[in-house]
Amino acid sequence: MARSKSSHRWLKEHHNDKYVQQAREEGYRSRAVYKLKEIQAKDKLIKPGMTIVELGAAPGGWSQYAAECLQGRGHIFALDILPMDALPDVTFIQGDFREESVLAQLEDLIGENAGIDLVISDMAPNTSGIKSVDQAKSMYLVELAVDFALQHLQEHGNLLTKVFHGPGFDKLMRSLKNDFTQVLTRKPSASRQRSQETYLLAKGLIKR
Repeated sequence: MARSKSSHRWLKEHHNDKYVQQAREEGYRSRAVYKLKEIQAKDKLIKPGMTIVELGAAPGGWSQYAAECLQGRGHIFALDILPMDALPDVTFIQGDFREESVLAQLEDLIGENAGIDLVISDMAPNTSGIKSVDQAKSMYLVELAVDFALQHLQEHGNLLTKVFHGPGFDKLMRSLKNDFTQVLTRKPSASRQRSQETYLLAKGLIKR
């Protein structure tokens, strides 16, 4: 099947992307790692001893970098419906985190007494090219990540999630400000300039 002009452009851009090249040179699984790396440098989100859950983890770049930050102290649980190659110091669960069986597996692994300190999500939907449809899909994924965080984070825990500007963004911000002590936006330099993506960092979950 012949490639479209847009996919041709994407492949060329991807091949020439400095973060793609850097990821290959440094042994990271994806260019997305540099987004988390920049946020970590600014906000010091990840600290040794933490329990971290990554939603939509494949291919594993974020979990790979988070494990480095933990320095062998703490736990990372990575979930995805897609398969993911094993990573040192990362426990991978393949399945949909909305399903009770998958949540039960996660809760068994974490244990009754250990809470989750940080939820991270770089999830994005498969795009259709129809802006309104894609925005609705991406907001749905963000809402799933937020719901998961609200239910599973321990008090004062943090959430970092990708979101796209558009309908629903302001409402999401207001909702997060009601549940967390601080909500910040981050646009790492590794985010492609034309992309509407940004990252919401919600700090200090308020348990009611």
